[in-house]
Amino acid sequence: MRAVVEADGGSRGNPGPAGYGAVVFSGDRSAVLAERKEALGIATNNVAEYRGLIAGLTAAAEVGADEVQVRMDSKLVVEQMSGRWKIKHPDMIPLAAQAKQLVGRFASVDFHWIPRAQNSHADRLANEAMDAAAGLGVSPSADPQPEEKVKPSPGWTGARGEPTRLLLLRHGQTPLSIERRYSGRGNPELTELGRDQVARAAKRLAARAQRDAGGPRIAAVVSSPLSRALATAEAAAAELGLPVQIHEGLTETDFGAWEGLTFGEAAERDRELHTTWMGDTAVAPPGGESFDTVTQRVLDARSELVDRYAGGEVLVVSHVTPIKVTLRDALGVGSSFLYRMHLDLASLSVAEFYPDGGASVRLVNDTSHLGDF
Repeated sequence: MRAVVEADGGSRGNPGPAGYGAVVFSGDRSAVLAERKEALGIATNNVAEYRGLIAGLTAAAEVGADEVQVRMDSKLVVEQMSGRWKIKHPDMIPLAAQAKQLVGRFASVDFHWIPRAQNSHADRLANEAMDAAAGLGVSPSADPQPEEKVKPSPGWTGARGEPTRLLLLRHGQTPLSIERRYSGRGNPELTELGRDQVARAAKRLAARAQRDAGGPRIAAVVSSPLSRALATAEAAAAELGLPVQIHEGLTETDFGAWEGLTFGEAAERDRELHTTWMGDTAVAPPGGESFDTVTQRVLDARSELVDRYAGGEVLVVSHVTPIKVTLRDALGVGSSFLYRMHLDLASLSVAEFYPDGGASVRLVNDTSHLGDF
């Protein structure tokens, strides 16, 4: 028998009062075979999502399914269970192992990401469980007061819900940045000035966290794996009392044969190609990657972080291109933005992403923490 499992989970605060929901449909989705929901107490979104998956697979086995299609709006869980993303977080490892053990009971299981709007049944069950965890006693069909339901967004975006805020910090100075050379995967270390820049940025973030102690707090520090970004992230994380998480998707563009060259040197080496590259995001440097390729992996990373830390704040430490891509996505503008936007070393930008798909940019290229630098 073939069945469809749809599952969801969430928390009010991440971590906060959490719960999951799961539903098992017949293969053609014409009948509901089982429903599961449970309040989990205090947990994170990702823990709740994995618990929802485990409950859904368990229920599918109980109704006698041997082929299962899993549909979830958590890209993180879908990609990890499909084997395309590594599972690094210690809270996720045992839950993923339990889910994989359940997968082994079936003849086949395939995982599919779906938009949240298509996961409404499981989402409703999860919200009922979260209401129970929070002791709200509110039916998800009830209409709460506006101040409980909608956080006004800045500007005239009309976006609704609690946004996920990404604090986008560029790394400090390196020897290549002094001479304005293409610096992608070459991995230079920070200069002495660069270390001073990141120390100032870290203190600014720590002071902000203390000043806004009653408001949103930074839930995570996520960094590109390259050493210049990692050193910047570690300085900030030390001030914030948080560990640094590495995300490969935040890595700078691979400039291939142009790595370490100045603009003029690259143009002289490959004049026609370089000219084309400056206006076409589908074109890649020799042996490197195009801005289109970079955009796809950065937006995948952004979606994963927004999903994982929904409604919270994340410090993202990266490079010029990934930060530009994120800002461009939030603004909804064309590719010329990548060529015309300037970002200083150790600069801070802020973008917000809303549950309904809306976005806004609150800050761009702020270097006030650097003083005279």
